[in-house]
Amino acid sequence: MAKTIIEVKKSGSETNATLLRKFSRKVQDSQIVPSLKKKRYASRKPSKLTQKSAAMKRIDKRKVNARLRKLGKIA
Repeated sequence: MAKTIIEVKKSGSETNATLLRKFSRKVQDSQIVPSLKKKRYASRKPSKLTQKSAAMKRIDKRKVNARLRKLGKIA
């Protein structure tokens, strides 16, 4: 992500509160915060190998459960 620099300069007899309000407005308009919040919990999609191994584990688990069900060990 490219860095976005937000600058606010004091003009004349502006108070610090006004300056802070201007800065907050510019940050809000630049959509930085929502995009960061969106990326906060993002995760990579699993690789093909990971997907295949997970699928194989599921298949093996189904086979084991089917066998145990047939033997009457699980309901």
